[in-house]
Amino acid sequence: MSEHSKVSEPVIEEVPFTSDGIIELATNLTKNQYRKAQEKYILTYPTVYLIHRDANKKLNQNHYTVYVGETNNIRQRTSQHLKIDSKSRSDWSEMVDDNHSKMIVIGHEHFNKSMTLDIENQFMLYLSSIDTIDHLDNRRKNEQYDYYPANERSKIFSKIWTKLNKKHAEIFPLESVIRDSALFKASPFHKLTEEQLDAKQQILNKVKRALQNNETGQLIIVQGEAGSGKTVLLSKLFYEISKQLSSDGQLLTSEDSDLKSDAKTADAYLLVNHDQQLIVYQQIAVKLGIDDTKHVHVTKPTHFINSHSSNEPVDVVLVDEAHLLWTQGKQSYRGKNQLKDLLKRARVVIAVFDLNQVVAINGYWENDQYQEMLDTVIAKDNLIELNNQMRIQANPETLNWLKILTHNQRIIPIPEDNTYDLEIVSSPQELQNKINEKAKDTNHGLSRILATFDWPYIDRKSDGGNLWYVIIGNWKLPWNLQVKPNQKSDKENHIQIKKNQSLSWAEQPQTIREVGSTFTIQGFDLNYAGVIIGPSVKYRNGKIVFDSKCSFNKKVTQKRTISDGSKADVSEELLRNELNILLTRGVHGLYIYAVDDQLRHALMDAQNNFSKKLDLVAEDSTEYKSDK
Repeated sequence: MSEHSKVSEPVIEEVPFTSDGIIELATNLTKNQYRKAQEKYILTYPTVYLIHRDANKKLNQNHYTVYVGETNNIRQRTSQHLKIDSKSRSDWSEMVDDNHSKMIVIGHEHFNKSMTLDIENQFMLYLSSIDTIDHLDNRRKNEQYDYYPANERSKIFSKIWTKLNKKHAEIFPLESVIRDSALFKASPFHKLTEEQLDAKQQILNKVKRALQNNETGQLIIVQGEAGSGKTVLLSKLFYEISKQLSSDGQLLTSEDSDLKSDAKTADAYLLVNHDQQLIVYQQIAVKLGIDDTKHVHVTKPTHFINSHSSNEPVDVVLVDEAHLLWTQGKQSYRGKNQLKDLLKRARVVIAVFDLNQVVAINGYWENDQYQEMLDTVIAKDNLIELNNQMRIQANPETLNWLKILTHNQRIIPIPEDNTYDLEIVSSPQELQNKINEKAKDTNHGLSRILATFDWPYIDRKSDGGNLWYVIIGNWKLPWNLQVKPNQKSDKENHIQIKKNQSLSWAEQPQTIREVGSTFTIQGFDLNYAGVIIGPSVKYRNGKIVFDSKCSFNKKVTQKRTISDGSKADVSEELLRNELNILLTRGVHGLYIYAVDDQLRHALMDAQNNFSKKLDLVAEDSTEYKSDK
């Protein structure tokens, strides 16, 4: 867009969602000459519209149901919803019967069909991330890419959202608040990159073919490192398969899913062993009408395995963080390998893997076992790889520095990077100060302190009535999931605690006074991460080494029984993975404090060594070594 072309203001009208509301919509626009000039943008141009009702208004709880749509004729479309859809669909009849239902109509002089579809999809992305919205619908996908004037879409949408925020802040909170939420980051309405789009289409084609051929046990593996966009891809697949793919592999149109009661969608389940990530996916599924009290499609692998039989396999199972699947029995799971058990209970299993994020012995894969599985997948052309780094907004030299540190266990000079804030600090207090400063600034978003599991902590058990702390000299801070919200009364405190249970650990405001671990941060990201590298990570003879004796993570330090019946110490690999996860959480910045003196000094030297040519980088190359 040229400098002299300025994006104009949107036209926004709100009226009751009734037949009289349609009349009022036109009347409002003819009250004065200026408003009459905007009439065409609402009544004759393509528009985006939102219909909302407070589902619990009688309880004064502000829980909303929202429908998002776009149309070339707002009067005709509204009449259809009121007179036709309300008779065939219960959700529309509830909207019509509620006297408090409102309709917001949005117009703009640059709206065309592609733009309104794009704006509609952006509304779905934002609204699916808001905790006051219990149910959200528009019943179709509207991804738009290249059109005129696509370059104006972000500015137009921000102007629309800002106006709506001033009118209904409880439904339309600040954009900065939305973008920091875990729901936003896992929403299925993000635009995919070309790599993700290609991966999605390949997977959907394979799923359709498997359902049409009535196959069972088809395994598709999606490989990608931390930040490669695996979660968004899986969320998109789950939504589209659940809403738009039939159980015989046919694509359903919006008319099928809207009007045909016999249009049976594919039976899709999304599984994850990570408690924090599970909460996020469950909320998304409920908001989008995939899950309700009678039908639960987002759960843990063990629950799914125990409640489903191989005699009646489901259509599709999607597994996020599949590297957290158990490869030995544990607690209520009596099997030997959760992935193999899932393959017996589904026609297709789509599993997202990153072996560099395995952090427990019960999820450890022996080289031969994993390679055997991978060879089978490759032979069927079912391996999908994501290579682009989408989380860490740093230059390639910084990304390579992190890889060499975590994978090759070497420290080379830290490259200069104007796009990413990477800093080694000299004390835990300095690290805390930096994170607190970032957290105060809403422009910097979520910022939290993380640490390797090198201090004692037992979940749900106190230390003799005291909290569990990360302690370094005179400095200390509680471990995660212990600090309660600060509220004035017990009632307010109870409400806040209940609300926080639906948020990921990092989103809860009181967690700025805690230290997170891999168990609360894995699968999520932060704008700025402050990482304390504890005594289990040392620097000796020019190389990073791992000392399991200094780790308090029993899931890492205990020996693993392998296939030949012997016990193996796999702690070095798991501790390396733990470090990799923690150092790859920060989107815009990373602050590091190392407890080990030699490691801290080596890192400080690397930071102060900007003048040296990075010859060591060339030695290691961007093709870093991998054990798997």
